Amino acid sequence: MTFQVYDTTLRDGAQREGLSYSVVDKLAVARLLDEFGVGFIEGGWPGAVPKDTEFFRRARTELDLRHAVLVAFGATRRAGLDVRADPQVRGLLDAETPAVALVAKADIRHVERALRTTGPENLAMIRDSVAHLVAEGRRVFVDGEHFFDGYRHDPAYGAAVVETALAAGAERFVLCDTNGGMLPSMVTAAIADLTARTGIAPELFGMHAQNDTACAVANTIAAVEAGVRHVQGTANGYGERPGNADIFAVVANLQLKLGLPVLPDGCLEQMVRVSHAIAEIANIAPDTHQAYAGAAAFAHKAGLHASAIKVDPLLYNHVDPSVVGNDMRILVTEMAGRASVELKSRELGLDLAGHPEALSKVTSRVKELEAGGWSFEAADASFELLVRSELPDAAPPRPFALESYRVLVEHREDGAVVSEATVKIRVRGERVIATAEGNGPVNALDEALRVGLSRHYPELRDFELADYKVRILEGSHGTGAVTRVLLETADGTGRDWTTVGVHPNVVEASWHALVDALTYGLDRARVAGGAAA
Repeated sequence: MTFQVYDTTLRDGAQREGLSYSVVDKLAVARLLDEFGVGFIEGGWPGAVPKDTEFFRRARTELDLRHAVLVAFGATRRAGLDVRADPQVRGLLDAETPAVALVAKADIRHVERALRTTGPENLAMIRDSVAHLVAEGRRVFVDGEHFFDGYRHDPAYGAAVVETALAAGAERFVLCDTNGGMLPSMVTAAIADLTARTGIAPELFGMHAQNDTACAVANTIAAVEAGVRHVQGTANGYGERPGNADIFAVVANLQLKLGLPVLPDGCLEQMVRVSHAIAEIANIAPDTHQAYAGAAAFAHKAGLHASAIKVDPLLYNHVDPSVVGNDMRILVTEMAGRASVELKSRELGLDLAGHPEALSKVTSRVKELEAGGWSFEAADASFELLVRSELPDAAPPRPFALESYRVLVEHREDGAVVSEATVKIRVRGERVIATAEGNGPVNALDEALRVGLSRHYPELRDFELADYKVRILEGSHGTGAVTRVLLETADGTGRDWTTVGVHPNVVEASWHALVDALTYGLDRARVAGGAAA
């Protein structure tokens, strides 16, 4: 039986707090999910949500899916109402999707208390709705809401719900851990008992897991190991409360750990790109520590790790990062040994292997600086400048020499607060004094430095301060604390770099990071200009 990967990012995932997709967003996410190779994309609830109704209308002409089948989501008919007269069932048909997902109550307590109907009527609602949609030519999936909790309470009724749905023509019955309270052993036990009780092969079941116990991915894998051949999840685990099973982690585990080819060829390596693109559309920062897709998923900090990785990267990577579109990264910190520094330098295109003395100096310098609060793991540009300063003929030319700088903050009568900075520097043998205002001390200092350098370095006009982070270092207190500054700079071509500075004075810490940022950027522009020539 064909394995089915079913994505519900656009419906269940959209229930995440603070997340709101426009119709254009939903169309864009659907295209990305199709590129990732999922078999089904649940687009929303037509008829009940106007935005979703509009999505399905536009999808008919604007979505050209290569791998996925679009699915409309809804509920079984209302109690006591003829299925042909139920407007929300009609809305499912009007969506004109090849497949439909129906949510049905699988817990007798919910049937009686939430739906306020009887167990037999709930079974009739399921039977009528599935049979009607199948007769209209739709593939039907039934999501058994609260299945696991309901099955633990009344297994006979839970089994009857499953049997009714499949007998009426449902393609799969999806076992839903709606409250997210299950553990893998509970999932496995329930599926084994359900199979024995009904005689239904587990291949006809699906798994939908919420993440309230942080076990959604594990529960999904446990279900597959118990014979289930349909899995549901959302991109990056989005969903209400703690979220849903992360479809990326689920698929990677199935394909790479269990050897199940659940995606079309060439799709798995799109994971990181698709994960981050969907995060951008959702306006949610990508989770750097997300399994498989996170920037830190294959990042190594300990010197012991780096020593082994230098021999064979797979000694400390559970898979080759490239198979999911990721990269291995070596982080340089106070924990770094010579191997970490060497590998990180190689990653930046610098060879320290042939310069053992320089390697020793850089390693010692990194440990010394990190002990004082510097952090190079997020500041590759500053680290590269440090390495190059120890390599023969590799140190970038310093664009200027500082004589002094001064920063003033003025609170004016009208309430405006303005910063003014003056820098005195020597540039190519010339003494330059430049003054500029800014909306803060660092901005004013940046502007003054640019004014002083612009005649000699016109490339600076393309540089932009993209991000500025200040952190009070642990163990420091109050206004006298040591601060660490991270500066992210961009040059307008899509390239950016990060530098670091540390000092008890936040302006001086910012100055260190700013000087590194301009030095690094100007040197890159010089090298690029030379290559172009």
